[in-house]
Formats: sequence, C-alpha cells, structure tokens
Amino acid sequence: MEEILYALVVQKFVEAGVSLVPALSHSIDASSGRVDQWAEHVEGKLERLHSHEAYEMIENHLNLILGQRQADGTVAAISKLRVGQVYAASVMYGYFLKRVDKRFQLEKSMKSLPWGSEDDALNQVMTTDSRPSDQTYSSHPEVESWTSPDLSAGGLGQSVKPSRLRSYVMSFDSDTLQTYATIRSKVAFGIIEKHTEALFGKPEIVITPEGTVDSSKDEYVRISFSGLRRLILEAVTFGSFLWDVESYVDSRYHFVTN
Repeated sequence: MEEILYALVVQKFVEAGVSLVPALSHSIDASSGRVDQWAEHVEGKLERLHSHEAYEMIENHLNLILGQRQADGTVAAISKLRVGQVYAASVMYGYFLKRVDKRFQLEKSMKSLPWGSEDDALNQVMTTDSRPSDQTYSSHPEVESWTSPDLSAGGLGQSVKPSRLRSYVMSFDSDTLQTYATIRSKVAFGIIEKHTEALFGKPEIVITPEGTVDSSKDEYVRISFSGLRRLILEAVTFGSFLWDVESYVDSRYHFVTN
C-alpha cells in the first residue's frame, strides 16, 4: 500500500511539472560543497497547487521557520538532522493544512463559516491576529518544537500575517484541532518517515547516560536560506498530495483508521 500511495504522490508532482529534490548526498556541488544547486525555480508552480488561503498559511509557516531570510542567498552550515526534522514536520503540516482547507473551502462554498459576510470575516481575522504572540503560537499547529535555532533567524519573533484560514483553524476546540493534526494511517506515516530518510539519510541518534542526545556524529550541510525555502515548500506540498492520495485510495480500500 505504501508503494501505491508514494507512486501517486510522485505522479502528482510530475503532473505539476515539479521535480522532487534528490537525496542530499547525491546533490553536493564538488566546488562549493553546497547541496542546493537545483536548477529549476518551481515556487510559482508550487503556489498554484494550493488555495489562496492555504498559501497564506504556508507563507506564515515559512516566516516562523526562516524569518526574514527566505530569499537570502547566504549559505550556512546547518545540521542535516535538524533540516530533516523541519522537512518531516513541514510534510505533516502540509497534510494538516490540506485537511483543514478542504473543510474550510466546503463551508465557504456553503456560506456556513463561523462568520457571515466578508466584513465579518475581516473583523474576525484582525481580532485573531491582534492577540499576543505567545497565545498565537501555543494555539497553532506550527509549534515552536518544529523550528530550530539553526534555521530561525528570529523566525518565532516575526509577525504572522492575517489569514482567514488561520482564524478558522484557531476557532477549533482542542479536540478538533488534535484530530485534524493527526496522521490518519500508519501507511501515510511510514511514507513520511521513509521519504525523509531517503532524502536526508537515517540519523545516527545516540542517547548519553545522562539522557541527552549525543550530536557528535551529526553531519552539517551547506545550504542557502532560499534553498531551505524551496525544501520546505516541497515538503508542505508533499504532505498536501499525501492527504489527497490517501483519501482517494481509502475510498476504495478503506485502510484509514481515524
């Protein structure tokens, strides 16, 4: 089943005209040591694969992780383990985002959103986004543990742009939010795990006698912040596609458990 879903995800990227980033170990430039020497510029193609409201949320996700350095060509040496963690978390975020956006778009088309008119929607957005930042982050799936000091150049301190979908998500109670943030099947979870390992390699994690993680064997990769943006955009789109194909296959084989 994993092979079927993964093949369908890859097919959706092919149909969109977007090539998946190769394994980092296979994309190192011999002269510079950089891993992000990807020739194609696919941001416009990736943006068109999401609704306007969903892409606003993706931009906020990028702001939280990268701050103001998203288009920065500066190259930094960053923990490969940490980049892999952010990639996997962004896949899961894309999965979550597609799930809530499907519900949002349905309620929007039926005019049954929690607020009524466009004016009411704007007021709701502005009210939600005027909350203190600590409340915003604690209520939002883009939790702090998904980011890294290596990656976030002031990212968590950046303001989050107003978004109707974000306000919609923050109207959920905790149980509903938890349900939507959960990967529905072991098959999908296995795909996320194996795809991330194929891209970044299997991390060698050693726990010290004190219970801390020994990162002495962690590798560092040279990558630009614009390259990181490309990786994260791909990851979010991968998660969105995974939701689509999981739902499609489940409609025939009924393997999803929740």
